[in-house]
Amino acid sequence: MQRIANFLIAMFMGIAFLADAQTAPCFPLDAALQADSSKKSVKWRAAAAWGKDSVAITWHAPAVRGRTIWGGLVPYGEVWVTGAHMATNMELPFAVTVGDVKLKKGRYALFTIPGKEQWTLVINRNWEQHLTDEYDAKDDVVRIRVTPQTSCGHAERLQWGFAPAGDKEAQLYVRWEQVQVSVPVQR
Repeated sequence: MQRIANFLIAMFMGIAFLADAQTAPCFPLDAALQADSSKKSVKWRAAAAWGKDSVAITWHAPAVRGRTIWGGLVPYGEVWVTGAHMATNMELPFAVTVGDVKLKKGRYALFTIPGKEQWTLVINRNWEQHLTDEYDAKDDVVRIRVTPQTSCGHAERLQWGFAPAGDKEAQLYVRWEQVQVSVPVQR
């Protein structure tokens, strides 16, 4: 009887694990970026075709290199450039809606405020900044809370991207180490 109970518990836990794992999307990684073994944070640009246009994100991609990232290299509760060197920037060739905020076409800086249980994604109009040295919350156009998820695999280098889901919707995401966050974007 105990064996059956243990089997049923193990089976239920396995099903619960699989169901939970399926709720987090597996956002793609750029193989060339992930394979870069240089010690510096490499400048990278990701573009995604969305309808007839392309959206792009440019950032400097640090590597994990065996370091403790969350709560270590990247402290919790502080505005983070979510990359290295210059602010990560996003180029939109058309207007989009993030949360309930409509953004005009243009360039924006992307920041996050990581937390153990919740992150804040920040979109700031001052896209040409060095780290957070020039960051000013008065330039924020979007602040949206997101829940971090365990990613589907290890991301050695920080990876930003857009994952379009048709002509009108996409996910803006960032992955690093074993963590990912995303936010829906509508066109």
